[in-house]
Amino acid sequence: MKLQDKVAVVTGAGRGIGRAIALKLAEEGAKVVVNYSRSAEAAEQVVAQIRAQDREAIAVQADVADAAQVEALFTAARERFERIDLLVNNAGVTRDKLLLRMSEEDWDAVLDTNLKGAFLCARAVAPLFLKQKGGGIVNVGSVIGTVGGAGQANYSASKAGLVGLTKSLAKELGSRNVRVNAVAPGFIETEMTEVLKPDYREAILRQIPLGRFGTVEDVARVVAFLCSEDAAYIQGQVISINGGLFM
Repeated sequence: MKLQDKVAVVTGAGRGIGRAIALKLAEEGAKVVVNYSRSAEAAEQVVAQIRAQDREAIAVQADVADAAQVEALFTAARERFERIDLLVNNAGVTRDKLLLRMSEEDWDAVLDTNLKGAFLCARAVAPLFLKQKGGGIVNVGSVIGTVGGAGQANYSASKAGLVGLTKSLAKELGSRNVRVNAVAPGFIETEMTEVLKPDYREAILRQIPLGRFGTVEDVARVVAFLCSEDAAYIQGQVISINGGLFM
C-alpha cells in the first residue's frame, strides 16, 4: 500500500469522481477526510465503505468557497488525525449557460467553488506542509479548461485557472518538498454525463480514440499515483485523462 497511514483531505468526496478518489486513497492505506457540502448521507456512505476496508475516515461538512468553513474543515482533520499529508481539490459545480444568458451570480458561484475553493484549501494546508517539509496537492481540473466549451465560460475559466494555480503553487512550495499537480479529466461516466443527449454523446465518442467515456476509477488511479512516492519527481504537471480526446 503506497499511502499507508497518510492523511488525505478530499473535497467534494460524497459522490462521483471525489467519491472514487476517496475510496482509492483508502485502498492504498490512507486515512481520509471526506468533505461534502450538502449531502451528509452520501458522505457517510463513503465513510462506511472506507471503514469496511479497515481504514479510518470521517465526514466533514464545509463549503469550500467559505474561508471560515475551510479553516474549520482542516481544524477538524487535524483534531482527528493530528496531521495532514495530502489535499485533493475536487469540489466543483456547474451552471452552464450561454454568455448572454449567464448572470453574475452564475459566474461567481462557479468561480467561487471551483477556483477560489481550491485556493482557500491550499492556503489552509500550506503552513502544515511547510512545517512538515512535505505534502501533496492534486487539483482536479477538466479538459474544458484547455479547449473551452460553448455555454461553459464560467466552468472553463475556473478550470483554466486551476492550471495556473497548480503551476504557481508548484513553484512556491516545491523547495519544501510539497508537490502540486493536477489532473484534467475528459468525459467521465458520472451524473453530469448521464444527461447528455444520445446524438451529442455519440458525436463525442467518435472523437475519442479509445472509443469510450472514462470511469471515475480511471481518474482515481491517476490521482492516487500523483499522491504516492511513485510520483516523487513530478511537479507542476497537468495529467490529461481523456482517452485521447483533443490530443
